[in-house]
Parts: sequence; C-alpha cells; structure tokens
Amino acid sequence: MLLKPRQRLIVALDVSSVDAAAALVARLGDAVSFYKIGYQLAFAGGLSYARDLTEAGKQVFIDLKLHDIANTVAQGVKSVAKLGATFLTVHAYPQTMEAAVKAREGRLRILAVTVLTSMDDADLKHAGYDATVKELVAYRAAQARDIGVDGLVCSPEEAATVRGIVGDKLCLVTPGIRPAGASSGDQKRIATPASAIAAGADYLVVGRPIIAAPDPKAAAEAIVAEIAQQTKQEA
Repeated sequence: MLLKPRQRLIVALDVSSVDAAAALVARLGDAVSFYKIGYQLAFAGGLSYARDLTEAGKQVFIDLKLHDIANTVAQGVKSVAKLGATFLTVHAYPQTMEAAVKAREGRLRILAVTVLTSMDDADLKHAGYDATVKELVAYRAAQARDIGVDGLVCSPEEAATVRGIVGDKLCLVTPGIRPAGASSGDQKRIATPASAIAAGADYLVVGRPIIAAPDPKAAAEAIVAEIAQQTKQEA
C-alpha cells in the first residue's frame, strides 16, 4: 500500500488528560490523521478516548510496549483490538511477539520494539547486554521477521540496516524524529524527518516538536511537507 505523506506522520499525544488531547486534536484538524497514545494518556482515560478517535476517522497507535507471560500478552492484544486501533507495540522478545501475533484480530497490527531510542551502547551494557545497539537491533529484527510481526519500532539510525534484514514485508516506525534545530530532549538516537524517510522509515512518530510548538498545526504541516519533498526526490 502506497502511503501518502500525511499518512506517514504519527503525532504522539503525550499529554496528561483526555481534555488536553481532544483540544490538541481539534487544533491540528485535518493536518494529522494518525495519533499515538502512550502511557501518559493511556493511564488518564486515553484508551477509551482511542475509540473516539477511530470513530472520527483517525488512526490510532497504542504504544504500551507489552511484555509479560504469553497468556497475559494475548488477552491484552485482544482487548486493544476491540478499540479499533491500527498499531500496538510489544517488546521484541520471542515469547511476547509470538503470543501477540497469534492473538491479533481485525485490523490491529503488531509492532515490535527493538531498542528504545533513549538507550545507547553504554545503557545496554549497564543493563547486562553483551551487544551494541546495532547488533541487538539487527538480532531482534531477524527474530521479529521470522515470527511474523507486522512491523518494527527502531531509531532512524538503524532503519536502513533493519530494512535490509526484513525487506518490504514489515513496516518500520521511527520515533526520535527532530526537525533541524529542535532539541533532542531525552532521545539519544535521532534524525530529521527527511533523513528518516531516506533511511527506509514508513512512519514517523513526532511528539514534542509538534505538541509543544507555538502553532502545532503549522509544525505538523511543515513535517508533512518535508516528508513529501523527500518522497518526491526518491520517486
């Protein structure tokens, strides 16, 4: 399926209430068609709000990064499917991915998170991994491909490598997107929208550079324009 530039932008609703989320969505209007709900909003009524978004014709990405025993993961996946969500994240551990893939229903697609964009090689070592970020991402990408997940979440830095491993079978979703000149915040592996698309990303997740902008709609439109320009150059 060929995605339009606007469909490739996912705005992270990293706000603390449904009212704040609804106000932001109204302000963004038709500039954005895809939204991500993570922990902050999910635990403040955001899961119920996901239904409102899907009923309004928006796509929803539930970013809860599930990781538990197989039955618990499976039941969680089935519950999320009933919300009408398009994407749900799980951590890229074999048992977790297998349980999620078996339990997916309807239009829900399972995304496996490789290595969080807030982590670097030193963080992995501190957590007990004897591998670099690139090595662990590649290993988990190959496992995810073989298990049959629908897509992967990886940083733009690893997108090209991952694309080479999974081919066109899986979609790639990249957080850590920062327009030129924007603060990196707590992200360590970041890229501009154009460079992420050039590296092979299908979807870009953007939070603070849009929701904290003086004019969020203008910020979103600028990113969509950058995506469009990059895809035009690649055509």
